Amino acid sequence: MNVLAVGCHPDDLEIGCGGTLIKYVKAGHKVFMCHITNGDMGHKVIKPEELGPIRIKEAKKAAELIGAEHITLNVSDNADYLFSKETEEKLIEVIRYTKPDIIITHNDKDYSAQHEATCEAVKSLSFAATVPHIITRSEHISNVPPIFYMDTLAGTRFIPSEYVDITQEIELKLQALACHESQIKWMSDHDKINFLDFVKTCSKFRGLQCGVPYAEAFRQYAEWPRLRPYRLLP
Repeated sequence: MNVLAVGCHPDDLEIGCGGTLIKYVKAGHKVFMCHITNGDMGHKVIKPEELGPIRIKEAKKAAELIGAEHITLNVSDNADYLFSKETEEKLIEVIRYTKPDIIITHNDKDYSAQHEATCEAVKSLSFAATVPHIITRSEHISNVPPIFYMDTLAGTRFIPSEYVDITQEIELKLQALACHESQIKWMSDHDKINFLDFVKTCSKFRGLQCGVPYAEAFRQYAEWPRLRPYRLLP
């Protein structure tokens, strides 16, 4: 399968579905990790023009560690409208280029309005990617891909419909997350938050719900014509 994961910010995918993406890679599937923004506003000291390239580099390193192909749309966090017509066209092209059998993205209810906007864009533009008269570099795809929402931060307002056992992948998931040093170090030094432990604890909590040491939780976007009569998560 081709697996496309779309996050808003450079570290969102490692947090929400990193272990699952590792399992896909282990099983021989092709994984693409795409983030919409460059995360240039995600620091209180490092200036945006310096931070954006740093965070893209961190995301690329994390994707390589997981074994995924890295893609960025390189939109500024400070954009007046996150999904301009240009950005929408870029995301349609990403969907057509990757030809996904499944897309993983943010939940439709989230603490971040940008996360919610990403979710809505993925839903609408993955349908648009099937329309032949919308012209991009890559040809249109034939089928509207299934979508799964990944867990929210700390699991708030998220009721899972499926789980993935990531017990064997938890350490590599945390190593990939640790590649985002500009964020992890900042939260440790200035906010006194051990974010790696935070994420590991959330995975343990989801594991308790489904009877394994560590898990990631998902909810399917259960709308026609995206449903399939077989399991798509690993």
